[in-house]
Amino acid sequence: MGRGIAGLFTMFSSFIFTSTVLNFLGCQLADLKDALFLFLLLVDLSKAGILAQLALCGANQSEVTTNIARGMEVLGPALTLDTLVETLVIGVGTLSGVQRLELLSGFAVLSALVNYTVFMTFYPACLSLILELTNNGNNRRQKTGGENLIRLMLLKEDSKPNPVVQRVKLIMSSGLFVVHVLSRFPISDKDSDATEQIIASQAHEHLAALNKTDTIELSELVMHWLSISLEQIFTYILIITLGVKFVLFDRFNLSDQLMQSVANEQAAAAAAAAAARRESMHQSPAAAAPPSSPPVTFTLSEMVTVEEKDTQTDLSLMELEDRFGPRPVNVKNDGVKFRIHSNNIIEVSDSESSNDEDELARRQLVVEREPRPLEECIQILQTDGHGKNLTDVELEQIVRAGRNICPLYKIETIIGDPVRGVHLRRIMMIKDACRAANTLNELPYLNYDYSRVMNACCENVIGFVQIPVGFAGPLLLDGKKYYVPMATTEGALVASTNRGCKALSVRGVTSFCEDVGMTRAPCVRFPNVLRAAQAKRWMESEENFNRIKQAFDSTSRYARLQDLHIAIDGPVLYVRFRAFTGDAMGMNMLSKGTEAALRDIQIEFPEMDVISLSGNVCSDKKPAAINWIKGRGKRVVCETVIPANSLASILKTDARTLVQCNKLKNMTGSAVAGSIGGNNAHAANMVTAVFIATGQDPAQNVTSSNCSTNMETCGETGEDLYITCTMPSLEVGTLGGGTGLPGQSACLDMLGVRGSHPQYPAENSKQLARIICATVMAGELSLLSALVTNDLVKSHMRHNRSSVAINPNVQQPSKSAATMVVAPAKEGQSSSGTSA
Repeated sequence: MGRGIAGLFTMFSSFIFTSTVLNFLGCQLADLKDALFLFLLLVDLSKAGILAQLALCGANQSEVTTNIARGMEVLGPALTLDTLVETLVIGVGTLSGVQRLELLSGFAVLSALVNYTVFMTFYPACLSLILELTNNGNNRRQKTGGENLIRLMLLKEDSKPNPVVQRVKLIMSSGLFVVHVLSRFPISDKDSDATEQIIASQAHEHLAALNKTDTIELSELVMHWLSISLEQIFTYILIITLGVKFVLFDRFNLSDQLMQSVANEQAAAAAAAAAARRESMHQSPAAAAPPSSPPVTFTLSEMVTVEEKDTQTDLSLMELEDRFGPRPVNVKNDGVKFRIHSNNIIEVSDSESSNDEDELARRQLVVEREPRPLEECIQILQTDGHGKNLTDVELEQIVRAGRNICPLYKIETIIGDPVRGVHLRRIMMIKDACRAANTLNELPYLNYDYSRVMNACCENVIGFVQIPVGFAGPLLLDGKKYYVPMATTEGALVASTNRGCKALSVRGVTSFCEDVGMTRAPCVRFPNVLRAAQAKRWMESEENFNRIKQAFDSTSRYARLQDLHIAIDGPVLYVRFRAFTGDAMGMNMLSKGTEAALRDIQIEFPEMDVISLSGNVCSDKKPAAINWIKGRGKRVVCETVIPANSLASILKTDARTLVQCNKLKNMTGSAVAGSIGGNNAHAANMVTAVFIATGQDPAQNVTSSNCSTNMETCGETGEDLYITCTMPSLEVGTLGGGTGLPGQSACLDMLGVRGSHPQYPAENSKQLARIICATVMAGELSLLSALVTNDLVKSHMRHNRSSVAINPNVQQPSKSAATMVVAPAKEGQSSSGTSA
């Protein structure tokens, strides 16, 4: 738009000027037919376009006027110097003595002077008037401070003004001025006559020498050619001079002083307005307005050129705040850096510090240019090997082209930018689902290390869900204290487990862990039952088992096959492979090893047909008696004794009450329900919370939550409580999968079990299994205590529904003497529980 305004004004003023010159000089229109190339060389839209764009950055007429004044302050001196050089260089043509050349040179000089006069006087006033009429007539949308700031920054082009070029211009203009003075005021006639005599004598001597060498004819030919083409030679010199001027001197840029001063003022105003809006949210309507924030200083670096076209509309500016909701801006820090990358991403960051608070204040603004053709975009993507030089719109049209060049599910890998890939997928998903643009505003995706997610944990990523993580502890386990991280959204769960840890830590928990091994059971079919039975006997022999084990173990450094459990059903065999997997949970190891073993078996039984790599006899993520009986993963047992005084002071109950509740609820109740592995109160609660916090597979809580909770009275008086928890199929690992994600790795470090044990493989995963089993025991103990004291509802109303007030005047249900021995906790005492 800036170029359009400048072009129209220049053409109009040149027309008026041409008519005036023709009338003043009394020339015919045909006399200036060759002056077209002079006009094309002299026309200069760069400075007029810069001033127009600078004016367009104003959000109101006051800012427009201020920006024009700042632009004239910087552009004026440079334009004056350029005009002086032009007139002096072109004015040399008026000294040639060639009538036609003198006429064209005079026209060019007058044109340069009038253009300078018009630009310095009428053009700024007309520009301000045009913008004022446009704003009043069209009710143009007001730009935000961020948009104005980015527009100002984009006005800067490839290079800064070269001070050497400016000095050369001054020296050139000074020398040309001396030439013009000497030409306009020649030396005296006496000196001129003497000079002519000297020149004539030298020419006579020269001609005599030429006669002696018989080259007079060649000399006359050269002189004749020079005399004939003198006008053309001067014309060529003039064209070359103007061409050099056009190429070298017309690429003028706004100086740093203009850029920084205007940008600082508008950015400071925008920041102050934003601060006032944020402050108003926290103050009453009658509160005083917040004080103005100090101005922000901007340092410009690595700017890119935004190609302008006459047909291009205004730049489309879209702030991060418009896409993802408002983000805080720290307006108190100085030294903010703006960096514009080659993909039109403008990054705003604090140059003095890089802590987490500054990272939260980082913002990005995206400038979308007019999209290029699809084939050109594809060529750029294939040539560069990434999409950094393509805009979001261009990448989207490549994805939607459906040529398998850039499929949406792996766009992060192809363009080489995970965060941008996630952002593009969010935009396209919202468009395809016909949802509002702000649908995913509350689903964050920034400030996350997606390099640990790709090809490992999740596909088609559009963000991440934040789950609060609490800790329960200290938990005294095998003489060592642990603070157990638990990720959950269920109120009262962490508080309840924490109370149980307090009771368990009076004497501490003792644990035992056995590495049972991970399992995988493929389903294979044979032509008939006889052949299936022969294969079963073949695999169960020791010699053949060792052969299968060798094939299985060759696929991994850690996976070691332990045994085969083979079940037959007609001509179908279910071969349950069980193997040790080190500190990894091991499902991938088992799958890879099982495939290699089946290929070896097919050498002996080529008619064997592999129906499925998993035949559900494993059994993974499903309730199954085989895991309850034979175990899977880790088998863990924990025990402890809780003194009677600790039961009374911490849990507000006694041993006999807890033993009776555990018998009727966990044992008899589970049997009546036909539960498999459910002889517990809520083991899945603690298992899942620790699983999510430490990067385990949350779906494996189905098998891992198999738990048998037992309680007995003990001690000399029979008032102490002996409690055990047995978990035969706890499937955990400390490396691989989600354990490598940043937050989950931190939780494993918190427990001291991250990664593989350096000396004893599987020791870290076994230790994690012990911690989870002890945590389950703490949660079991606390919940049963809350149930027998009727504190379950109260604790959930306090922790899980904090918005609902608890009425202390509501009378609690009566407590039976058979089930209630110790009075419930008084109001204000800590007594927590969770869902049964």
